[in-house]
Amino acid sequence: MSTNKLPIKNGLLTSNDKHLLGEGKHYRLYDVVGAHPRTVAGEPGVNFSVWAPNAKSVSVVGDFNNWEPEVNCLVKDDSVGYWEGFIKGLSAGQLYKYSILGADGSRKQKIDPCGFSFEMPPRTAAIVADLNDYEWRDKAWIESRTQTDVLNSPISIFELHLGSWLANPNSETGWFDYRTLAKQVVEYCKQLNFTHIQLLPISEHPFTGSWGYQTLGYFAPTARYGSPQDFMWFVDYCHQNEIGVIVDWVPAHFPKDEHGLARFDGTALFEHADPQQGEHPDWGTLIFNYGRTEVQNFLISNALFWLDKYHIDGLRVDAVASMLYLDYSREEGDWIPNKYGGRENLEAIDFLKRFNEVVHGEYPGILTIAEESTAWGGVSRPTYEGGLGFSMKWNMGWMNDTLKFMRYNPVHRKFHHDELTFSLIYAFSENFMLPFSHDEVVHGKGSLLDQMPGDLWQKFANLRLLYTYMWTHPGKQLMFMGCEFGQWNEWNHDGELQWDLLQWETHQGLQKLVGDLNQLQQNQPALYERDFDQEGFEWISCQDHESSVIAFVRRAADPEDWLIVAFNFTPIPRPNFLIGAPQAGSYQEIFNSDSEFYDGSNFGNGGENLTVDIPFNQFAQSLKINLPPLGAVIMKPDGDRK
Repeated sequence: MSTNKLPIKNGLLTSNDKHLLGEGKHYRLYDVVGAHPRTVAGEPGVNFSVWAPNAKSVSVVGDFNNWEPEVNCLVKDDSVGYWEGFIKGLSAGQLYKYSILGADGSRKQKIDPCGFSFEMPPRTAAIVADLNDYEWRDKAWIESRTQTDVLNSPISIFELHLGSWLANPNSETGWFDYRTLAKQVVEYCKQLNFTHIQLLPISEHPFTGSWGYQTLGYFAPTARYGSPQDFMWFVDYCHQNEIGVIVDWVPAHFPKDEHGLARFDGTALFEHADPQQGEHPDWGTLIFNYGRTEVQNFLISNALFWLDKYHIDGLRVDAVASMLYLDYSREEGDWIPNKYGGRENLEAIDFLKRFNEVVHGEYPGILTIAEESTAWGGVSRPTYEGGLGFSMKWNMGWMNDTLKFMRYNPVHRKFHHDELTFSLIYAFSENFMLPFSHDEVVHGKGSLLDQMPGDLWQKFANLRLLYTYMWTHPGKQLMFMGCEFGQWNEWNHDGELQWDLLQWETHQGLQKLVGDLNQLQQNQPALYERDFDQEGFEWISCQDHESSVIAFVRRAADPEDWLIVAFNFTPIPRPNFLIGAPQAGSYQEIFNSDSEFYDGSNFGNGGENLTVDIPFNQFAQSLKINLPPLGAVIMKPDGDRK
């Protein structure tokens, strides 16, 4: 039977490719592996290449050969364990899978690990795609990104799940496409002055209910919302409107689906063979074998792929804590220590360092953000200083402590004052991002608005107060969709946001407050230039637990540019409340979370506010301000400081 292929010497893999593959440093793996339309000896067709070193045979199957495994066989190069072949007459749009006769004697149809496109789930075939036929129009954005000191710039991120952003009543799936979503999302983010969006994993995943966190198609944007070119258009449109795009990236684990990466060639290829190392007990998934050169190469190449082919501005790395510890979520005796007898996953640590070194070296200006919830030191410090090399780390401690504090009835908050202030003890030990993510509004937790105590007025006042604290606390901000206007319901990935709530002034006011906080941050260098520098923050009052009041100074790189921020975490208005002031002179209120513009009671500080010669806190003078109930004010010295 004819195999309809050319000899392997006509494949894409060159001797240099094989050398790099052997070293585990082929960071453009996606340029030669997978399915690539090309012309060989005048014949158009598609080149296929896949890593399956222990397979007995590998063939390409599709409707072009009636899915018969013996028709289009690939040839193995034993030096690298890749199978390759060229099939004439195929082109972009062709459905295919790999039929693999595994080392265990089983024959299975498997996905292409480097497939660029897939059928709409639950169908699982890959689709041959040409990613080089899109004309990008974001050159100005990319050039600006490489020249920007991003960590000392304003960053506020709007986290999105595209499928439940807004339902499409005219679609069987209920989803809009990437291009329609781009226009809606950009208009909304510009209205609220967010600088970036962050997408829950956009890579192809079989189970919608995993929200993308059980990825199989690592090199393919999900077909739920359109084609690869449609997603390119999405990112391009965001960039043309000066909005960065960050995606969740999941190198910590992958699902066990039979058609996926699990026992890909009849052996534990991508995963560890021992379940004490290779299976995740919480999620029922498999853990990558980071100690295997080819697996590290696969993952790092995948990270670069999104930055290269899709112009992504950053990768938020999911579940880093689970990668760092061998005993993560395991009982005693259910894990294997490292070679030194410790619990640290040395191979995963090496992988994360290498990942950060490569992506930052290749793409200056991009962000890598770790979801890391432990006290691991140096997550956001350079690798040459012994760190992991991430740009930033999620501050899960701040999130947990602050939400816990805010859930208390205000009358009890004075007994938990340290939960509010504790984060400032370690705030500058890492480059922190302050997250209110999707994880805080699912699994019975309720929405953020619903978590606030008190009657309806107090719930909204508390949430406005919380957001003001978030935006003025050192660090960058991330907020999940729906939190910005006070959704009442928990997030439901099968539904849509409660947009109808915006008919009410309470929800409109909260939404406007978030937009104004973003704008204020961008206008005031004191709120972004020294987020990761102790010199950018100074306590005024942190011990007034009886009043549940705190106040601090935020400073810009220019030491003469600073703000006073004061908070009242009780529903008691506090007129003429005395706080210390760093310098004498006149101050203007530039923000008040209790403003009538946000549907507050409008208890504030209009006009000129002069210091008085009363030493207070650690300062020689003080300022009498009206502190609104469950509110915060930001005061800025004017040009007549003495």
